[in-house]
Amino acid sequence: MFESFEFETLTAPQAAVYLGLVLGVLFGALAQVTRFCLRRAVAGEDAERRPALGVWLAALAAAVLGTQGAVAAGWISFDEHRFLAADLPVLAILAGGLMFGAGMVLTRGCVSRMTVLLAGGNLRALSVLLIFAVTAHATLKGVLAPLRTALGSVTVPLESAALPGAPLVWTGLIVATALFFAWRSGARPLQLGLAVLLGLLVPAGWIGTGFVLFDDFDPIALQSLSFTAPFADTLFWGIASTSIPASFGVGLVGGTLAGAFVLTLARREFQWQSFAAPAQTGRYALGAMLMGVGGVLAGGCTVGAGLAGIPTLSLAAVLAISAIVAGALAANRTLQGRGLPRAAIPAE
Repeated sequence: MFESFEFETLTAPQAAVYLGLVLGVLFGALAQVTRFCLRRAVAGEDAERRPALGVWLAALAAAVLGTQGAVAAGWISFDEHRFLAADLPVLAILAGGLMFGAGMVLTRGCVSRMTVLLAGGNLRALSVLLIFAVTAHATLKGVLAPLRTALGSVTVPLESAALPGAPLVWTGLIVATALFFAWRSGARPLQLGLAVLLGLLVPAGWIGTGFVLFDDFDPIALQSLSFTAPFADTLFWGIASTSIPASFGVGLVGGTLAGAFVLTLARREFQWQSFAAPAQTGRYALGAMLMGVGGVLAGGCTVGAGLAGIPTLSLAAVLAISAIVAGALAANRTLQGRGLPRAAIPAE
């Protein structure tokens, strides 16, 4: 479709950067207002878990409905996407998901939440994201790549990597269940409404990259909201931008920071924060490394494999988010069992 716009200088990959930037600004602003984060729903304070889960499920319902609506309309197809690869790298997904889930509990936030917190002056988030990006890049293309290759070689051959049965049935089941629990979660209606808008950014990304910007002569990858590979891309682009062009992911990360920063200033919530003790710094660093390796092995973070992955109706995405939740629950139980003083564990 992109070639029909007849741009003389703007290419599809260049336009994808602007698309990522716009989606990032909207995501950052909405995530800042709603405090969108799966970690809070799984391992947050008792009083915040149900409302946080409601926000996440409302966003998921919108993402699934919008994405599968685009598939039904014939605008996009996931037949060639990595989420639907016939050989399911089950060991990598399970190990990566468990590591990512444990890591986000240790850092008190998933990668998307850390990005939003950084925009609000949280220097703990800055440390986490730098370590996360370096570790993710090392797992993708550096010294940890052999680990990724070895775990990824253990696969289960499938006739289809999609959820068994009719997509319409799965769509209705996921959307209805998510909305039911979201409505009963105790989250405010305004928060749920904003979460729905956040969820609609997922199909906007899929449609934007897979339909609007589709160009036979200069193709780009079908992609949507995600933060693992984009942070690795942003790190690499940041240190070698004269030889490496920006991508959709670079725009998404930059836009998320910008959108969250503007909303933080508007709501007068900007506040410098840092580590309170060396032990806390070490715990966050370990969590960041676990998320960096885990996010690559699992095929995405809570947003990439969860919010954007589940709408593809992929077994890989469902397995990844299940492993992430299991890892988070196990890590949270371990930390509580150690009896860490509340003062040693910041809210986020």
